[in-house]
Amino acid sequence: MLNRRTLVGAFAALATLAVPAAAQDWKAKYPELTLGVIPAENASGTVDRYTPLTEYLTKEIGVPVKLRVANDYAAVIEGQRAGNIQIAFYGPASFSRAVMTGVKTEPVVNQKHSNGASGYYSVVYVKADSPYKTLADLKGKNLALVDPNSTSGNQAPRFFMQKAGYDVEKHFGKTFFAGSHENAVLALVQGTADAAANLWNSEDDTAVTRMITKGMLKNADGSPMKQSDFRVVFKSEFLPEGPFAILSSLPDDLKKSIREAFVAVPKKDKAAFDRLSDGKDLDFTAVTLKDYQPIIEMLRYNDEQRKRS
Repeated sequence: MLNRRTLVGAFAALATLAVPAAAQDWKAKYPELTLGVIPAENASGTVDRYTPLTEYLTKEIGVPVKLRVANDYAAVIEGQRAGNIQIAFYGPASFSRAVMTGVKTEPVVNQKHSNGASGYYSVVYVKADSPYKTLADLKGKNLALVDPNSTSGNQAPRFFMQKAGYDVEKHFGKTFFAGSHENAVLALVQGTADAAANLWNSEDDTAVTRMITKGMLKNADGSPMKQSDFRVVFKSEFLPEGPFAILSSLPDDLKKSIREAFVAVPKKDKAAFDRLSDGKDLDFTAVTLKDYQPIIEMLRYNDEQRKRS
């Protein structure tokens, strides 16, 4: 005889059967996932930028996705190596370094910017009211870099300046790592550095423009700084945008679910997608390891140059 208790039990059994066995298996092994993010800006800004994405991924994948803002780029690499970070947002150089040092990780997507390109540039900024117009003018001056594993903030400027005839360690009087793109710009503004390496997506989308939007950049008199208060004295060749990447060891069904969620987010949760770039990006582009081979070669070149010096 059917009663309420037996009906509830029957529906529960049917619900269990409706979930593929493979999904039940990986959810038992991965009841929670972690998204690790490199520190491109300060921690509170990163949390604000990526929290809507983790909420979206939680809903789409079916298990909680927690955000971990790394203290430095290496922490994301080591977190994936240890298996503690299942999903990661890397710069192209930190992703390439992870691959080069044996981390089993797969790129999923990267961001397509407002100019239609899935990539960006490394630039060297000086203040517009400074006397520095070229790299040659910065001989013996102080350069703020970002992080050893930053592409635009270290690896790319070293590579492309070397190609242009400027050895970073010999040309500048002092170089130092500021820790994030924002900190490198602040070092320039506060006078700790005469120049700062940084990222440049397009004229209206750079670390500087984002900091201006957040009210982080002030003149000595307290007035807000403008983009015109900065001058670019060096610009690299085009660099592929950094990827969101997943551990290769994850179950295939889980990897498929993560990939599908990322591909769908620009349309399925536009607010979460727009928050990543303050609405400046157009879409996600699917990427493979082949897209980062030029960056791997760049790192190998830099490594060889360092051994020789």
